[in-house]
Amino acid sequence: QTQGRREPRTQASPAMAGPWGGRLARRSSRAGDGGCCWALPTGLLCAYGFFCSVRPSEPFLTRYLLEPHKNLSETQVFNEIYPVWTYSYLALLFPVFLATDYLRYKPVVLLQGLSLIITWFMLLYTQGLRAVQFLEFFYGMGTATDIAYYSYIYSVVDVNLYQKVTSYCRSATLVGYTVGSASGQVLVSVAGWSLFSLNVISLTSISIAFGTAWFLPMPQKSLFFHHCEIFIKTNISLPFLLQSMQEQKVDIVKVLKDLWQDFLQCYSSRTMLCWSVWWALSTCGYFQVINYAQGLWEMVLPSHNTEIYNGAVEAASTLLGAVAVFVVGHIKTSWAMWGEVALALFSFLIAAAVYIMDTVRNIWVCYASYVVFRIIYMLLITIATFQIATNLSVERYALVFGVNTFIALALQTLLTLIVVDASGLGLDIFTQFMIYASYFAAISLVFLGSGICRVMKAYRRRQKQMESRSPENQ
Repeated sequence: QTQGRREPRTQASPAMAGPWGGRLARRSSRAGDGGCCWALPTGLLCAYGFFCSVRPSEPFLTRYLLEPHKNLSETQVFNEIYPVWTYSYLALLFPVFLATDYLRYKPVVLLQGLSLIITWFMLLYTQGLRAVQFLEFFYGMGTATDIAYYSYIYSVVDVNLYQKVTSYCRSATLVGYTVGSASGQVLVSVAGWSLFSLNVISLTSISIAFGTAWFLPMPQKSLFFHHCEIFIKTNISLPFLLQSMQEQKVDIVKVLKDLWQDFLQCYSSRTMLCWSVWWALSTCGYFQVINYAQGLWEMVLPSHNTEIYNGAVEAASTLLGAVAVFVVGHIKTSWAMWGEVALALFSFLIAAAVYIMDTVRNIWVCYASYVVFRIIYMLLITIATFQIATNLSVERYALVFGVNTFIALALQTLLTLIVVDASGLGLDIFTQFMIYASYFAAISLVFLGSGICRVMKAYRRRQKQMESRSPENQ
C-alpha cells in the first residue's frame, strides 16, 4: 500500500481474491470474451500489480514527512494526517464495491491507478497539513479500489483457471512490494539517494502501471448489475460509459436485498462466526500496528541521527510471511476442535510482540518484533480464510471477507478516533502501542475461554458416546 505502514496485499488465498472478489468471480466465471486468451489479461494484470507495488519510498514515508521541507510536526503526522486514511478507506469501501460491479471492474482499476498517481504527485510537491490530509484521502481511495484489481481477472477467465491466475496475480504483487522495499533500502543506504528521488521512482512505477491498465480487456459481466453478455468496447470513452450506464436498468433495492439475505445466511454458522469475529478484531489491530510502526521506530531511533533499515525489514517480513503462508497450507490438524485455542495462543504471541516492540527501546528489537508480528498475523489470517471458505458455499465466501474487512475498518476508525486522532485523546505513540498490545491480549483471553469451553463440550460429548456404546448399556 502506499505507505510502508500499510499492509501490501499480503493476505493469502482465497482472500486474495479481494473482499468480494470470490463471489464476483464465481457467478461471472465465463463472462469474458470466449475468443480472448486468458494469458493476455492475466499478464497485463500481473504487470499492473507488479508496477503498482514497486514503491521504494513506502518504508520511509514517516521520515520523509518529518523532513524540514514538509513543515510538519510529529503530532500532526501521527494524530492528524495518518487517521485520514482510515476514515477515507471506511467511507469509500462499500460505494467502491457497488461501483466496481456496476462499471465492470476496469474503470475502477483505472481509478485506482489515477488515485495513486495523484497521491504520489502531491507527496512530491505539496506542503502543509491540509494538503497532506487531502493526499491521504486519495490514498484511501486507492486502497478501497483494490477490490477491482482482485476481482477483475475472474470476470475474463474460465473457472478452471482461477487457482492459476490467482497465484500469478498474488505473486506479482508480493514480488513487486519486495523489490520496491529492498531497492529503496539499497538506494538509501548504499547509493545515498534522497527520499525525494525514491518518491519519483514510485510515481514513475505507478504511472507505468496506470498505462498498462488501459490495455486490459473490458469484461462483459458482473455479479449484480450485469448478468447477460453484451458487447463493450475495449477503448473506454466517457460518453460511451455514460450512455452504457443510462441504458442499464438497475434495481438497487433488489441488489441490497440480495446482499442482506446472503449476509444472514452466511453468519448463521457458529464456526464461521467465530473465525469471522477473530478476523475482524485482529485485522483492526493489525492495521493500527502497520500504520504506526514507522512512527514508533522514528521515536525509538530518530532517522536524522542514524541510518534506518525500514525497507529491509518490510522486505524480510513480506518474504517470511509468504513462507509461513505456504507452510500452513501443509499443516494437518483438527481446526474444528483446536482452532479457537490456536487463535488464543497465537494472539497472545502477537500481543507479546507488540508489547516488546513498545517497551524495549532498541531499534533492532523493534524490527525483529515487527517481523514476528507480521508473520504470525499472515499465518493466522490464512487459516481463518481457509476455515471460513470451508464452512460456506463458494458462492458466498468472498462476501463474508468483505463484511469482515468492513467491520475491521469500522472498529479501526473508532479506535483511531479515540486513541490517535487529535480531536480524541491524541495519545503519544508509545501509549498507543501499549493499548494495541492490551487489545490483542484481550482477544487472546476471549478466544482462550471460548476454545476451552468448546474442547470440554467435545470431550463430554465423546465420553457420552463411548458410554452409550459400552457393553453394559447394550
